Amino acid sequence: MIDRRTILGATIALPVAAKAAAQPAARLTPGGERLTPWPPREHFRLWPARAPGARTTLPTYAPSMNGRPEMRELWLRGVADPVVGVFRPARPNGTAVLSIPGGGYGFVSIENEGIDVAKALNPAGITVFALAYRLPGEGWDDAQDVPLQDAQRAMRLIRANAARYGIDPAKLGICGFSAGGHLAGSLTIAHDDVVYPPIDAADRQSARPAFSGLVYPVTNIAAMDRRGSGRPEGPMAVYRHYNIPARVTAQTPPVFLAHSVDDPVVPLDQSLEMLAACRRAKVPVEAHLFERGGHGWGALHAPVDSPQRVWTDLFRRWIGQHV
Repeated sequence: MIDRRTILGATIALPVAAKAAAQPAARLTPGGERLTPWPPREHFRLWPARAPGARTTLPTYAPSMNGRPEMRELWLRGVADPVVGVFRPARPNGTAVLSIPGGGYGFVSIENEGIDVAKALNPAGITVFALAYRLPGEGWDDAQDVPLQDAQRAMRLIRANAARYGIDPAKLGICGFSAGGHLAGSLTIAHDDVVYPPIDAADRQSARPAFSGLVYPVTNIAAMDRRGSGRPEGPMAVYRHYNIPARVTAQTPPVFLAHSVDDPVVPLDQSLEMLAACRRAKVPVEAHLFERGGHGWGALHAPVDSPQRVWTDLFRRWIGQHV
């Protein structure tokens, strides 16, 4: 699995280009390694023109393959034109999940925590949308709101086109991982925050998730700083004002939590704080805490015989109790 020990506190300094590029067609890295295909054939752009907060010079799109030799995965940096990949099940049941990958707000772990989530949930009839969002440290105005802008817009566009995707808009939820768990948590409590001006009819749709899955999530960046774990001095720092447990209310959607007790990157306390906040507000909440597993196991990276490998089945069954 991926060791993100240094990622959460890293300041990402990417090269920039004078032009805004759509995702390139190249399928090989500079070193000749084959890239996992992204985006999938069915996908949609979030913004009809430039994304909110765009400057004259935009980030350079930089996909790369990372991880152990036997488990390489696609990471994205330099997302200037965010897209959502659509993964349809053979027998859809109307339920849908927007999957929000992690990466410390320094990259987007689109394969392990996006594409693979679809592989795990599609067989259960769940339509999965994987979000390739913009990163706050890559040169945007209102940087702290950039990921949430993309997440809100994705939810609204999915709901506006629910008939096309064969889903029930009342059964659209989210699942986020690590820093993507922080973004999913931010969407959970700040889905109504005005972080960009409406641009079309889709923005009249609600961005509220029907349910929220948070997997080894960051929920309170300031608390991580106090505990000295992954000091958020780079991309994470600009996003610290979204303290998720502090904004949980009785109106918060049901929450599902999964975390390893031995996680060396995002402390278990991040999920425990969210669990306590939900209990205080009487929000339906379920938590699965695994003795071992570390960080970054996503949907399919945990060993086949490990307890955390079954979290997607637990999540699927839990969703069935709430939609």
